[in-house]
Amino acid sequence: MKAVRFHEYGGQDVLRYEDADRPVPGDGQVLVRVAGTTFNPIDAAIRAGYMRQAMPVTLPHTPGIDLAGTVDGSGERVIAFLPMLADGASAEYVAVDRGLLAPAPANVPLADAAALPSSALTAWQALFEHAKLEPGQRVLINGGGGAVGGFAIQLAAQAGAYVIATASARSREAVRAQGAAEVIDYTAGPVRTDRPVDVVVHLARGDASAIVEQIRPGGVLVSAVGPVEADGIRTIPMGVRSDAAQLAELARRVEAGTLKLDISARYRLADLPEVHALGEQGALRGKVVVTVRD
Repeated sequence: MKAVRFHEYGGQDVLRYEDADRPVPGDGQVLVRVAGTTFNPIDAAIRAGYMRQAMPVTLPHTPGIDLAGTVDGSGERVIAFLPMLADGASAEYVAVDRGLLAPAPANVPLADAAALPSSALTAWQALFEHAKLEPGQRVLINGGGGAVGGFAIQLAAQAGAYVIATASARSREAVRAQGAAEVIDYTAGPVRTDRPVDVVVHLARGDASAIVEQIRPGGVLVSAVGPVEADGIRTIPMGVRSDAAQLAELARRVEAGTLKLDISARYRLADLPEVHALGEQGALRGKVVVTVRD
């Protein structure tokens, strides 16, 4: 089979599009024929070796934590959020624990469904497990133009929250379409809201001091990009986990038309090194899908 792998840590040039052995499923696993995966910043961080102490991988390593494909033999259309340390979905086949799989939404191309797992699960868990979001609350999504931010805006608005999002000018219209009542251009200066917010979902790296100042006393900041120190509020660093039941619910919302996928570009598997380069340059918006099969 064809796969993209890296045999050593380094820049995007260490990624090789090459022949690899088809994986053999272990106990409790199935073989999935991959239709699509995605690019995530964590893929680049692992490839570059920035995470080698906390998240060591066995080399050669196949990236790709998002999966959409069909179960070999049955043709069942599935999606999954794959373990970050295992070989991923940037290959024609991947072995997956059966318990991680959820049905893929039937109303979108199968490869596009790969845009859902890691980003939507991060948004869901940040809002509902960690922040305990309630209707009527004011929520600030810091990093609304990204893939996680787009899902967080939609989910928070549908839960009855008043949503404010930070985004650059290029993402303004997309962010409004996803349900943000207000959009703050973070490139124009420090982020300021007219009234304090109850919840912040913090998705953008950098100095968070101005963001913290917008939160009411006793409010909560959930950070998906590392710890944030602040007095008078709850700060919760989070790491997303795989949850097939939550993923199935998110897929049902896509099928119902209430949750939209924001796919900004599609690339072929062989072009994955280019995608990594663009991602590290900050040139990508929304979710980028890597198609493995039509």
